[in-house]
Amino acid sequence: MSVITTPAAATAAPPLALPVTAVTCLEDRAHVERSAVLDLAAGVQRLRLGPVSALAVDRTLHAELTAEHPATVLDARLVRTWTPHGPRPSDDDSALLRRAHALEEERETLGLRCDRLRGRLELLGRLAADLLREIGEGAGAGETDREHWTRELDRVDGERDAYGEQLRAAEARRVALHAELADAQRALDAAGERPAELVAHLELTVEAAKAGPAGLRVGHLTPCALWRPAYRAVLDGDSLSLETDAVVWQRTGEDWSDVRLTLSTARSALASDPPRLGEDRLTLKDRTAAERRTVDVELREEEIGDLGPAPVEGLPGVDDGGETRVLVAPAPVSVPSDGRAHRVPVSAFTTAAGSEYACSPELSPLVTRVVRFDNRSGHALLAGPVDLVRDSGFAGRGTLDFTAPGAPVELAFGSCDDHRVVRETEESRDTGGIMQRTVVTRTVTLHLSRFSAPGEQGERTVVVRERIPVSEVSAVEVRLRKEGCSPTPDAVDAEGIVRWDVPLTPGGRRTLTLVYELSASAKVAGL
Repeated sequence: MSVITTPAAATAAPPLALPVTAVTCLEDRAHVERSAVLDLAAGVQRLRLGPVSALAVDRTLHAELTAEHPATVLDARLVRTWTPHGPRPSDDDSALLRRAHALEEERETLGLRCDRLRGRLELLGRLAADLLREIGEGAGAGETDREHWTRELDRVDGERDAYGEQLRAAEARRVALHAELADAQRALDAAGERPAELVAHLELTVEAAKAGPAGLRVGHLTPCALWRPAYRAVLDGDSLSLETDAVVWQRTGEDWSDVRLTLSTARSALASDPPRLGEDRLTLKDRTAAERRTVDVELREEEIGDLGPAPVEGLPGVDDGGETRVLVAPAPVSVPSDGRAHRVPVSAFTTAAGSEYACSPELSPLVTRVVRFDNRSGHALLAGPVDLVRDSGFAGRGTLDFTAPGAPVELAFGSCDDHRVVRETEESRDTGGIMQRTVVTRTVTLHLSRFSAPGEQGERTVVVRERIPVSEVSAVEVRLRKEGCSPTPDAVDAEGIVRWDVPLTPGGRRTLTLVYELSASAKVAGL
């Protein structure tokens, strides 16, 4: 139950402290646990504890006392107090906020003064114009009052100079105030926090059989808190160190100081309704004579699937592989309520890693260094960004997919600038023979080069991968012509991936040739 009161109706007695001691951060909210020791008197009593976050969800509030003390919680509710702030700073505000308010008032006062000075100068300008017109008219009429005219012109010019100097000084002070106010506002945004207008307290009704201390534990959900995994991979020769961090954001209105932090992928707000089952009608029909004579085929791109979670459309959450995962921070954590990202170390491990210089010329002309290692962290690696660091320093940022404990991991540590691949394709088509078969011959030529710096030594093996089509119908045959390939591929898998392990010396060049045939009978259309 939640109650909102005004400051006049609030309880005058100071509330008992109820600090945050443990937090379980979920995908889009957090479960906050608070602990305190109460000095209870015998009988029924009402206690006021807090303050707590005004964003606490009332229906999730749960309070319980330790079993060692004979006491019972009769009622627990959140009472919110609304204290609106006036236009001027109060005594509770920081000195920085009061300074910023004083600068704003001074700037507004200077703005009004500048407006008055401009108006006075405009009036003096019109007075000088009228005086000059009067002098011209008097001189034309034969009147000569040299002393009066001189005295009036000197007085107007003197006042214009004085007010002009005051205006320039006021404008300069206004510019300086603008810069000083901007600095104070930046410092206020970084350090100063205006007191909250809505503050919540916990009102607890307890019945105790006897007087004595009792431990209290309170838990509730609160929004405006979330976390996401992040990683840092450091490659040092044949070993790799992977650090797992949790990036935590929270704007709950209260700081988490030295709390036990638990990170969970549970989705407490996710609906669990079963899917609706719809009808799936299958109908059979006879093929026409034309359909019996021809077989329609087409080339399509197929992504090689693997076990793992399905891709998520739109903004992704925490990818946990379909099972709730729980990570625990090894040390107490402090996360201020500023809405900014804070990295919390979770785990780290170092393991042996193998490197491979891989290239897929059909996709990219670059040679990429791929590092493979096993997940030795003791927990599942959730999908998230990873900062890549190697001998030369920060190498970029990649993405780590969901990986089970002990499973192999692949990370690309960027391209090698001293390697280049040029790909050329050629296709020929021939139809003939008794069966009138169509044979399509495709030739892929790859030119692989390594441009090394002077004095560099050591051979490097580059793994080059190309692909050939895989037929799903017996009417179309795909054959790799090994006699036309130069050199002969080292391996060809069932998915049609052809692989060469090409050794390259500094400054070396190699040419790879791949030849394959697609053979189809005359009744095949679409090839």
